[in-house]
Amino acid sequence: MDLDAATAAMAALGQSSRLAIYRALVEAGPAGRVAGELAATVGLPGATLSFHIDKLVQAGLVQGTAEGRFVRYRADFPAMNGLLEFLTRNCCGGDASCAPAACCPPANAA
Repeated sequence: MDLDAATAAMAALGQSSRLAIYRALVEAGPAGRVAGELAATVGLPGATLSFHIDKLVQAGLVQGTAEGRFVRYRADFPAMNGLLEFLTRNCCGGDASCAPAACCPPANAA
């Protein structure tokens, strides 16, 4: 990921409703969620959800797939990992001791 793409992604995530939508899609995993289910999950009306989803799609963080009359949205995990890699590239000048913990540990790990 380059600076422009990272800037667009961070700008899209820098709004509370969009961040909540994105987190809900990340939690849903590769199956994603249909728009109505996603709207109910984050507590937004459909038109508002659509506005925010469009910003996340434009930033390359979310993809939508038509399924009949519905649209299923999914987090773009390679894009998410690209952003994380960009943010942590050369962390602490290459000293791995300050690098973030491995991504996505089990929920019950402490």
